[in-house]
Amino acid sequence: MLTVDFARLPVGPGVRVLDLGCGGGRHAFEVLRRGADVTAFDMDQSELDGVAGMFVAMDKAGEVPPGASGEIVQGTALDMPFEDGSFDRVIAAEVLEHIPDDMTAMREIFRVLKPGGTAAITVPSFLPERICWALDEDYHTAPGGHVRIYTLAELSAKLKSTGFEIGPHHHAHGLHAPYWWIKCAVGVNNDEHPLAKAYHGLLVWDIMKRPAATRIAEAVLNPVIGKSVVLYVRKP
Repeated sequence: MLTVDFARLPVGPGVRVLDLGCGGGRHAFEVLRRGADVTAFDMDQSELDGVAGMFVAMDKAGEVPPGASGEIVQGTALDMPFEDGSFDRVIAAEVLEHIPDDMTAMREIFRVLKPGGTAAITVPSFLPERICWALDEDYHTAPGGHVRIYTLAELSAKLKSTGFEIGPHHHAHGLHAPYWWIKCAVGVNNDEHPLAKAYHGLLVWDIMKRPAATRIAEAVLNPVIGKSVVLYVRKP
């Protein structure tokens, strides 16, 4: 399930990409499939070990184009172990809302990006996120949870003050917002509730099958209740 639109953030052979806060590696895997060199970066070594294992499996399965490479690096977004201008592209998908000192993280993204490079920054959209916070306090107070709700204007202003040129944006995962509202309404940790389980099953089916009906529905819902907003920025 990708949040970033790679038509807006083109990657390919000879392009070096940082997947900041890669988590399970969904974007890193797609970058590698497209032939770029990707660095999967995260604080959680157990997540990184899983990503490294998948890189190996992809290579064995012939999914990695010749010349492309994937590596894992453990560390913090506030002090990344990379030289200035190391990457042509940076992806920071659902990361900044977890970081109290988000401006330092933004400055680090700016620092490691090459001049003329582009970044895709995604955070939870304001309205769906605000509803989740209102429905269940545990949603955002758990350790490592979300510490803020961004408006698009605030996110843009902070990135602009860091030095970025602000580009286009879009919303994603309109079908996922109702799932999280259900989860928060029944208890965010209550995975066994019948309604939550049923909707989760629908989402898994949609991800696997990608039927036309749900693609149309999500395209309609994204601008209104898309769970994530994706902003593309450029380093001058």
